[in-house]
Amino acid sequence: MKRIALCGAAALLLLSACAGKTEKPAPAGGTEKAGTAAESTSGNTAESAESSAKSAAESRSEQKDDVQFDRTKAVTDTGSKAFTATSAIECAKDMKTGWNLGNTFDATGASGLSSETSWGQPKTSKAMIDSLAKSGMKTIRIPVSWHNHLIDSNYTIDPAWMERVKEVVGWALDDGMYVILNSHHDCNDSPAVMPAGNGYYPNQVNYEESRRFLKNIWTQICPPLKNASEEPLTSETMNEPRLCGTSHEWWFDANAQECKEAAEVLNKLNQDALDTIRASGGNNAKRFVGCPGLQASPDSAFAAAFQMPKDTEPGRLMVSVHMYSPYPFAMESPGQTKYTAQMRSSNVMTFKKLHDTFIAKGYAVYIGEYGATNKNNLEERTAWFHDFIKFTRNEGIPCMLWDNGVWEVQGTDYNEHFGFFNRTGGTWFFPELLDAIMEEAGKTD
Repeated sequence: MKRIALCGAAALLLLSACAGKTEKPAPAGGTEKAGTAAESTSGNTAESAESSAKSAAESRSEQKDDVQFDRTKAVTDTGSKAFTATSAIECAKDMKTGWNLGNTFDATGASGLSSETSWGQPKTSKAMIDSLAKSGMKTIRIPVSWHNHLIDSNYTIDPAWMERVKEVVGWALDDGMYVILNSHHDCNDSPAVMPAGNGYYPNQVNYEESRRFLKNIWTQICPPLKNASEEPLTSETMNEPRLCGTSHEWWFDANAQECKEAAEVLNKLNQDALDTIRASGGNNAKRFVGCPGLQASPDSAFAAAFQMPKDTEPGRLMVSVHMYSPYPFAMESPGQTKYTAQMRSSNVMTFKKLHDTFIAKGYAVYIGEYGATNKNNLEERTAWFHDFIKFTRNEGIPCMLWDNGVWEVQGTDYNEHFGFFNRTGGTWFFPELLDAIMEEAGKTD
């Protein structure tokens, strides 16, 4: 989500968490706000979706004119690892709990390699990733923005940027971690017709350009990681695709025509990205792929308008959602500082619905972003983390903690204080919260 985040001592970087505010200095992560979503048994089942997927994928792959990037600058992979047949649901259970390398490769405050630190976070090091793995995190989500690293009008990704991303992915894989790699702050900030290379936008007028963008970037992202990794790497098609610059940016209304259109376009874009990933061959032909609904909100994913794409491989798809829930406690500033029984029950209902809507139908679910902003309420947050991880573990849903590096509270401004891991020291700002996560994630009951 586009929000305000304090990165470092004094940098005021991201957007306000208030709904409808759409300036774009520097977004930082995601959120889920409950809108008015239709009740449904969303999505086709994984088994039935496979039946017609192969012929449809072959037909779509014939649109070769869409691939325009300079292939002489493409980064490739020479490794080779066998791919076993673990299902997405079993993989999700093993991913357990994880962390986001937020405000880093997703940052857009500078050009070239310097963008990595442009939102106030330190340059990622191998020691940082090693410390994260040693702390018990089993999964790392690496948000990456790509539109600001295109070096020509043909969607060519800067090879130096691709090599840098590949390097950090490799460190995590070497530490035995699962990795989720995505297209992060690439959703355009306006519904108007966007120029080539600006990213994607879920409306009909921008569908063709969005399709070209996703097809070109995923055609380049996949080859560098084609064979060097197996199950531990998941490709996430998009991050929080939404109607930026409109009243429905963070609120899904199943009865609103623009929301219906957005859901329809997003379904096609998820399919386009999946087909591109599969067509890249190697282990990408069977790679786990995460697909979000609008805003990556559970409510949007529950809506009848959202459909999972058809895959050529059975049991390889995951639904990606974000949960900063309930919003008054977990994200709103000042909001509420007390974690109540009613809040607990609300989350339990959402987790159960995720299971019934998707997992029961053969689709794995992971929470790509979650967390509770610091309101100087450590005891309440500790209880919230215990419950959140316990209930998701019971449903087989792994969770990736959003971390933007901001943890110190000044006064009663609690906006976007999602700092947890001390990246320079390799320690945790709130050991109690890490203990709560690890205690619940490690249980087997």
